Amino acid sequence: MQLIKHSKNLHEIVVNTDDFQFAMLSDIHWDNPKCDWDVLKSHLDYFKKNNIPVMINGDMFCLMQGRGDNRRNKSDIRPEHNNFRYLDSIVETAVEWWAPYADILTVIGYGNHETGVIKWQETDILQRFVDLLNLKCGTNVQVGGYGGWLVIKMGTRNLLTYKVKYFHGSGGGGIVTKGAINMTRALEMYEDFDVFTMGHIHENASRNDVRDMIQHHPNTGYQLKQRQIHLMLTGTYKEEYEDGHHGWHVERGAPPKPIGGRILRLKNVRVQKEGTDRMEKSIDSMKIII
Repeated sequence: MQLIKHSKNLHEIVVNTDDFQFAMLSDIHWDNPKCDWDVLKSHLDYFKKNNIPVMINGDMFCLMQGRGDNRRNKSDIRPEHNNFRYLDSIVETAVEWWAPYADILTVIGYGNHETGVIKWQETDILQRFVDLLNLKCGTNVQVGGYGGWLVIKMGTRNLLTYKVKYFHGSGGGGIVTKGAINMTRALEMYEDFDVFTMGHIHENASRNDVRDMIQHHPNTGYQLKQRQIHLMLTGTYKEEYEDGHHGWHVERGAPPKPIGGRILRLKNVRVQKEGTDRMEKSIDSMKIII
């Protein structure tokens, strides 16, 4: 696999395969005690064993226990971070914890938790983490944007291009609609994407939409085609509801949230029909259950 940076939020992945799996995670909140490290580690071990690359779409860190943060809570800090070098200790311990998985990490984007620290503490924890991880492990992990694009070129016979639009997310997520409106908004905001992925609202779902379109091929002329578009929401690794006894998540009336991200599967499918022989795209995703 080759990972190429074209700009700060546009990256390209080139793979020599017709069947590619890509783990899409978000909202890990790694430094929060409520992050389920056991589940996270089991998922990462599975990805590493099966050579599945990983993209993290924002809020890799929680970062809410610093001085001056009105959200801080003495019960929401890990002992190893409860010191006068709070943010530094998160970077250092995170690099140590993530080092065994550095070779499967690709692009890590910003979430509101990372941008909040940039705004109020004037330090970029995500960039510091990636720089130190790459220095220690000799890897090529890239920092993305709050939103951006991944272009995946894959194939053994003919290269097909899959365009993935990522956006960390906004809003609180409707308790009834559970992000369905966010996915529909993406159809209005972005053009020419094959996959849209969003986190932030801690939901886990996907759906396929279809568009009627026209294509022109030099050999066969104009053709009518139905284009498949895959939209998905990735969940969290931070289990805030617990037993529903108390806490900010419970008191605001939020329900238990699904734990884990999704595995995106891209396949180049050979189609022989009406005298043509071509490769077409197949896109789907599944909730990570390990």
